[in-house]
Amino acid sequence: MVNFIKKIFGTKNDREIKRLFAFVDGINAFEPSMAALSDSQLAEKTGEFRRRLESGQSLDDILNEAFATVREVSKRFLNMRHFDVQLIGGMVLHEGKIAEMKTGEGKTLVATLSVYLNALDGKGVHVVTVNDYLAKRDAQWMGTIYHALGLSVGVIQNEGSFLFDPAYLSTDKRLNNLRPCERKEAYAADVTYGTNNEFGFDYLRDNMKYDFADYCQRELNYAIVDEVDSILIDEARTPLIISGPSEESTDKYYKLNRIVPSLKPEDDFKIDEKLKTVILTESGNSKVERLLGVNNLYDPANIELVHHALQALRAHHLFKRDVEYVVKDGEVVIVDEFTGRIMPGRRWSDGLHQAIEAKEGVKIASENQTLATITFQNFFRMYNKLAGMTGTADTEASEFAQIYNLEVVVIPTNQPLIRPDFPDVIYKTYKAKFDAVIQEIEQCHKKGQPALVGTTSIEKSEVLSNLLKKKGIKHSVLNAKLHEKEAEIVAQAGRVGAVTIATNMAGRGTDIVLGGTPDGVAREFLKSKSDYTEEDFGEALKKARAACEEEKRQVISAGGLHIIGTERHEARRIDNQLRGRSGRQGDPGSSRFYLSLEDDLMRIFGSDRISGLMNLLKMEEDIPIENKMVSKAIENSQKRVEAHNFDIRKHLLEYDDVMNKQRKEIYSFRLEVLQGESMKDRILDMVDDEVDSLVSIFCPENAGRDEWDENGLKDAIFGTFSITFRPDLSLGPDELRNSIAVAAKAQYDSKEKEAGPEVMRYMERMFLLQVIDAQWKDHLLGIDHLKEGIGLRGYAQKDPLVEYKKEAFNLFSDMSDRISSEVLKRLFRIQVKHEAETEIRERPQKEQLVYNRGDGDGAKQPLRKDKKVGRNDPCPCGSGKKYKRCCGA
Repeated sequence: MVNFIKKIFGTKNDREIKRLFAFVDGINAFEPSMAALSDSQLAEKTGEFRRRLESGQSLDDILNEAFATVREVSKRFLNMRHFDVQLIGGMVLHEGKIAEMKTGEGKTLVATLSVYLNALDGKGVHVVTVNDYLAKRDAQWMGTIYHALGLSVGVIQNEGSFLFDPAYLSTDKRLNNLRPCERKEAYAADVTYGTNNEFGFDYLRDNMKYDFADYCQRELNYAIVDEVDSILIDEARTPLIISGPSEESTDKYYKLNRIVPSLKPEDDFKIDEKLKTVILTESGNSKVERLLGVNNLYDPANIELVHHALQALRAHHLFKRDVEYVVKDGEVVIVDEFTGRIMPGRRWSDGLHQAIEAKEGVKIASENQTLATITFQNFFRMYNKLAGMTGTADTEASEFAQIYNLEVVVIPTNQPLIRPDFPDVIYKTYKAKFDAVIQEIEQCHKKGQPALVGTTSIEKSEVLSNLLKKKGIKHSVLNAKLHEKEAEIVAQAGRVGAVTIATNMAGRGTDIVLGGTPDGVAREFLKSKSDYTEEDFGEALKKARAACEEEKRQVISAGGLHIIGTERHEARRIDNQLRGRSGRQGDPGSSRFYLSLEDDLMRIFGSDRISGLMNLLKMEEDIPIENKMVSKAIENSQKRVEAHNFDIRKHLLEYDDVMNKQRKEIYSFRLEVLQGESMKDRILDMVDDEVDSLVSIFCPENAGRDEWDENGLKDAIFGTFSITFRPDLSLGPDELRNSIAVAAKAQYDSKEKEAGPEVMRYMERMFLLQVIDAQWKDHLLGIDHLKEGIGLRGYAQKDPLVEYKKEAFNLFSDMSDRISSEVLKRLFRIQVKHEAETEIRERPQKEQLVYNRGDGDGAKQPLRKDKKVGRNDPCPCGSGKKYKRCCGA
């Protein structure tokens, strides 16, 4: 019945596309008049649009004309005219939705339409990419359009920040047209390109600064997230963390690593591969106690040993070298499971990374204490408007809707997709599967058909590479160990007879052009020349264009790009990304997945029925099953895994939402302190609150007066307000509170007269910031510990989430009280000296900060000072800034 209704009325997506197509004619109607304008007249359109917005028109009112303007500029300066379906994509992005567009449909160009329109109100647009290379490439490429229309373009990179300037030439050709600038300048631009990590870390860093003038980011206005499924789903479970070093010994990791070989699977511990967890058996508990020399492993004093013993077992049995991580230059470096890229500096948390370092025999880095943290889920939900684009989002449409309130719209392709996706082929063993893969690669190579072979890990890509070497088949390997060259390798993967082995990373960012790209072929022609001129390159480029056209014809006649998948991923999206590399813009192509019963997905998520069938039929190892029903069964397994992973992400978000509210509260308080000229009223409110608290503790109203603790109250008043005050216990509670508060405020006024109002305002601000930061850091540690044990409340028939909310609220309330108490103690005890005698320090200590995904991402070394540097002196690091605004911040 549902299918019958869809045939008559169309799907919701069909109706949405039909609605948007109605606007296309309006945009196209402007094309002749736009073509008649000069370049300078087109540039003047930006000023005209801004005046119209100021006069009361909305962005929707000027959409048709603005889109037509961008298309004309793109046509003139980039020789790229937006197709009608790309105009629809631009409208979807403008409406704050996700545009699903197949590979090769020009997502980068589509974004320029919505970016330009939304940048006109001057509040800024962020274009978010998955890596620095794509952020830089897209800014250099599309920056030409924005510059021609009078908009400024900033680029945020891990190693620096830039403004697009077509006249700027760098000594590093990769940075041509990118003029170095302060980070704040890049954020002040109309359009800012950067990675999800950089935008998130800059938000956290801003909220650790001691001067509002040093903040980089403006209000989070509008963001377009490229590869939105990768950033908002695949990476949603791992938070961004800025941490500082703790003072914990690393000896325990080596000690626990030494006992792991003595523990036997099943007898001493059990592994759950689905959940990636390990539990000790009774026998295992006893053995660990004996090996560590402790009486009771579950004694409160030893509870941390249990945690680290389990992490050591996970490190040995669930985390494999060259699959989940690589060892590079004496360091354990994580491999992203979704992209296959190595993640330098990123660290697993909870001591897992240290356990793997101990396993691999490399130097163990000390654990870090969290100073600031946020998940991508909560960071991107702070934008006033959010949109995204990707080739694969529809399978996760319900998650986008529930978590981010984002609707997915599937955009039609400009040319019909003609790629056949053949049914999966399933073998009994790895060996049989890889033999069949090699045979298919050989066949493709012989007839000149390019083949892209997708693997799920570095280890498997290298196994496959070794098999091809034995066969003498020339090939390129694209995996996490070589990701610097990824764009160049992927771009040439469509040449005659090319064989490219790639981990999942090949599914993102760069188009595979049949016949290759002229730039890459031209450089190949010039390989023999150590140094060549622009004229040499121009000549080579002419030859390369002709060669690429000829190769393209050969490749098309051979069947286009053939995709070979060597294993199914847990998420269908990742498989679809690999398939989507072929058949772009109506090109021919094909795809097929080769599986074995020993693959992780098949082994963990139920290949018993298929295995039983193969055994029953007494099928040989090298005889495959090829059936659409089997492929459907595998897809259903993937759906179950996806649903399970969604539940995990949703569950984590429910916990993180509690933390998010607290983070917003603290950061808004910090901002109030930084932006406020005077915090005196806030301090006096704290005095009243503190007096209330002290009186309720030492003179509770529900106790008799003979039970009131006069000496305790007197000592507490002196401890907080540094005044000797004998409370009159004959007064009622309200009068008692008032008498103490009056005395405390009089003492504060006396301090202010002694120091001067200006100095006192400065002290209030600095002490508030110092104490907020210190207490927030301790609070984050407390929350981490709370999370670790909260699951156990379920055994007491209590909902762990409800319990977590209660406990987290209590911890936050306690922290707020400590902030007030500590700030008052510091302000009332301060002894003011002349500036010649002492230097007021803005921060207690410059810490070595670590920026990471989960627990790492590069460290900034503290500045070593051989002599005292004044706050207003030039910073010794050579930045040109004052010390107080640089390393002294």
